[in-house]
Amino acid sequence: MGMETSGSAMRFGKLKKGERNLITDVPGVKVGHFTLHEGKSHTGITCIIPGSGDVFHDKCLAASHVINGFGKSAGLVQIDELGTLETPILLTNTLSVGDMMTGLVKHMLDSHTDIGRTTSTVNPIVMECNDGFLSDIRAMAITKEMVPEALAKVDGGFFEEGGVGAGTGMCCYSLKGGIGSASRILPLNGKEYVLGTLLLSNFGILEDLIIQGNPIGDQLFQHYQQCDATDPKNKISSDRHDRGSAIVVIATNAPFTTKQLKRLTKRAQSGLAKTGCISGNGSGEIVLAFSNAIRIPHYRQAEPFKITLDYIAEDDLDIAFRSVIDCVEESVISSLFHAESLTGLDGHHVFSLPDALEHFGVN
Repeated sequence: MGMETSGSAMRFGKLKKGERNLITDVPGVKVGHFTLHEGKSHTGITCIIPGSGDVFHDKCLAASHVINGFGKSAGLVQIDELGTLETPILLTNTLSVGDMMTGLVKHMLDSHTDIGRTTSTVNPIVMECNDGFLSDIRAMAITKEMVPEALAKVDGGFFEEGGVGAGTGMCCYSLKGGIGSASRILPLNGKEYVLGTLLLSNFGILEDLIIQGNPIGDQLFQHYQQCDATDPKNKISSDRHDRGSAIVVIATNAPFTTKQLKRLTKRAQSGLAKTGCISGNGSGEIVLAFSNAIRIPHYRQAEPFKITLDYIAEDDLDIAFRSVIDCVEESVISSLFHAESLTGLDGHHVFSLPDALEHFGVN
C-alpha cells in the first residue's frame, strides 16, 4: 500500500507523492478487488470507480492509447471517438472479458432505467492480461455474477497491491506481479491537483528488470544460472520471450482535455521502459487516462446547449508528463514488492521479488 510500506526507501522522481501514494489520492476515485483462489484458478477482478456521483449521466473526460495491441480490451473504440468514460473500469484475465462486460452492463442497467429505453446503450470498459501460467484460464472461473461483489468492495482509501484482484495470477519479469499504484501532486495554476496510476503488471523476462537504473533482474538471472537447476526450489521461468501485458490506468482531478489526456497516455511507455519493458511482439500494453475535473452531462440541460471548459495550458503539461512516467515506473516496482510467491497451475512456482532476492542472495 504505497512503496513506503514495502520496506523500501526508494524514490521515483522528485515530485511530491500523494497522501497514500495510491490512485485513490485522486478525489472521488475508488478501487476494489475480488480475489479467487479456488482449485487450479488463481484469478480475480479489480474495479476502479472514476469519480463521485453518477458517471453515466455525468461522464468523465477520457482517452486511451495502445502501445502494443496484443490485447482483448473492450470499450476503447468509443472512448477514442467521443472522449468520455461512462462506467466503472474492470480489469480481469483475458478469457473473462465477455463475462465482465455482461456483468458491468447488468450493473449499469440495474441502476439506470433509462439505458436502452429512453436513451442510448452503455459503453462498458473492461481490460485484461493473461494469467494462464499460474491460473487455469480455460476454466473461465470468473463469471458475470462476481461483478457486483467486486464493485461492492470499492473504497476511496487504502487498497491492497500485488497478487490481488485482477493481479492474483499475473507474472512480471518472470517474478510474481499484479497490482501496483502510485500518485503525485501536480502544482498547476496556483492549485494542487493529484495524478495517480493503477497498473496491472504481467510482462517482461527476468534479465530485463531494472530498478532505479540497477540491473537487478540480470543479477538475479546470473545467480539463478549458477544454482542447481534440478532443484525445484530454484526454478525460474525458462521462457525468454516477452509474451505478457500491462494495463495502465491514469486518473487525475486536473482539468485536462481529451487531447491532453491522450498525450499523457503516451508517456506511460517511458515509465514502463525505465523498468526494462520492451513491449514485445506478444505483449499487450494498453493505457487509459481520465479526468474527473470536467463532467459532461448525458442529457442536454437547456437550449441553446453548450459546455464551457476551463483547462490547463499546453505549456504547463511537462510536470504532468513527468508525473505519469514516475507513477508508472513506481507502480511496476510496487506490484513486484507487494506480491507474494505463488505456486499455481501444474505446479508452476513464481517467486516474489523479495523472496527471489533472499533466495538467490542478491542484495
